[in-house]
Amino acid sequence: MKKTDVISPEQAGSLPGAFNERVKRTPDAIAYGQYDENSDRWKEYSWAEVNTEILRWRQALVEDGLKPGDRVAIMLRNCLHWVIMDQAALGLGLVIVPIYTNDRPQNINYIIQDAGARILLIEGDEQWQGLQEIHEPLSTLVRVVSLHQVQTGTAGPTVTTVSDWLPETFTPVQEPPVEPDSLASIVYTSGTTGKPKGVMLSHTNFLWNAWASLKAIDVYPGDLMLSFLPLSHALERMAGYYLPILAGSKVYYARSVPQLAEDLVRVRPTILIAVPRIFERVYGKIYEKLKAGPGVSRKLFNSAVNVGYKKFEHGQHRAGWSPAMLGWPLLEKLVAKKVQGKLGGRLRFAVSGGAPLSAEIARMFIGLGISIQQGYGLTETSPVIAANSMEDNVPTSVGVPIQGVEVRVGEQNELMTRGPCVMMGYWNRPDATKETIEPDGWLHTGDQAKIENNHVFITGRIKDIIVLANGEKLPPADMEMAVALDGLFEQVLILGEGRPYLVALLVLNAEELTGFIQKLGPDWDEERIFKDESVKSILAKRVNEQLRDFPGYAKIRQIALVREPWDIDSGFMTPTMKLRRAKIYARYSDLIESLYDGH
Repeated sequence: MKKTDVISPEQAGSLPGAFNERVKRTPDAIAYGQYDENSDRWKEYSWAEVNTEILRWRQALVEDGLKPGDRVAIMLRNCLHWVIMDQAALGLGLVIVPIYTNDRPQNINYIIQDAGARILLIEGDEQWQGLQEIHEPLSTLVRVVSLHQVQTGTAGPTVTTVSDWLPETFTPVQEPPVEPDSLASIVYTSGTTGKPKGVMLSHTNFLWNAWASLKAIDVYPGDLMLSFLPLSHALERMAGYYLPILAGSKVYYARSVPQLAEDLVRVRPTILIAVPRIFERVYGKIYEKLKAGPGVSRKLFNSAVNVGYKKFEHGQHRAGWSPAMLGWPLLEKLVAKKVQGKLGGRLRFAVSGGAPLSAEIARMFIGLGISIQQGYGLTETSPVIAANSMEDNVPTSVGVPIQGVEVRVGEQNELMTRGPCVMMGYWNRPDATKETIEPDGWLHTGDQAKIENNHVFITGRIKDIIVLANGEKLPPADMEMAVALDGLFEQVLILGEGRPYLVALLVLNAEELTGFIQKLGPDWDEERIFKDESVKSILAKRVNEQLRDFPGYAKIRQIALVREPWDIDSGFMTPTMKLRRAKIYARYSDLIESLYDGH
């Protein structure tokens, strides 16, 4: 039987305390893996080796004159240097401000200025040149540290490469005591409206959340995670970084999202932390391939999913044994193993968070023997509130509250939560803190929910409900997610507030569009797709086919195609990949109005 080796919050005391405890327990065990371009191979690093680097970086921070409470901003893709700077700074009582590498320069400037960051760690010249778009100087910074050489001008903060910044020789500095309830990080939420708010999270917030998550799902020292969600995201920060420290498991850093499929096969993780979009894309590719293949392949695949799901339900004690399950070993060999192999072939479970996961997608993966544990949380709760366990997994729910966390349903069916994971408040925003956290500690999530058999089911978003002119209420996010299951539709925005019917703006997937045009015939090309009105009826039909499980009034009457994807650079998407609905509406207001001509 596998054994866990979990460090408790009491044993850790603080986040750097947890790392120190892990070094004491298993100094020579492998902690991290990272691809080295020079040697063209994956290199591994022990806890002790990483700790030596942390001590070196810590002395460099001391020599820059930073004091407890000062803020350090990190703008790196996931890599070992992220961990090293984080631990070096936290050990001095400094406060980490993570920044998305793909965020807009104006947003980055706002975060740095609002947090009063003193040091910024970047990757190299590309990031630095991007920051030159900021007209206001990064006035709070005393230094920018870059992993690679950059071309600098005379204005602005001092820019130093890591190799020049780090001392050649060092002696471990005396670490100040870090209180468990002291501020560890300011994590800026990429709100879909207005300026981002800085969520203040303490050492206890993160430690308790990681420890309580380990109570819900066991993680062993022999487990290996492949990290690719940005460490700026609270879910990856807690579950893909702090939790493995407590559990003693390994973390490998993926090279990039485009190379993720190859990295999964090469690294062969046992645990994967992802957002629904990753599973949606795999699902879409599988079904597109099945559509193009022979009918017998579709039947075999569907049989494998159906039988595998029966086996899952039986294992969860929600259904009896079925004779069909006798065929699972063969179906697993012929079908399931091939899909499992695409994810490395030894995945124990995958965590899906950050947004709702379609029940249809969850059913397919689970039916193929890939356990997906859906969870739920907010940046403001460090972040996990609830999660499904391996033994009690209800895929349509987001699980049960983790240990120490309370939940209840308030007015307008809003989910409220209270516990040791709730943030300290919003940085420099006592007004927003007061609006979000009640005097008795209950936090407003903004999500609507129901609770059945202790499982939390998210039913909607208080502010994201469309009310049609006839009073019918619809959840646009759920409908958009359903439409996007058709691989042709890369992005979807459904509108209709106060209107007689629903309309949709669609961004088409470039890869799928090629195949769609070929099926239409030789006289068609991309230009005609966007101009010919007749194609809209074909696309509208496909859209509404995806909405067949919604009420009859949840029908898209008119659609419009948008050529340019909504991305972060254009300001139409947040760094956490949420659409800024109001901005898109304002940009395409004339187009939207044309969809209601005559009504």
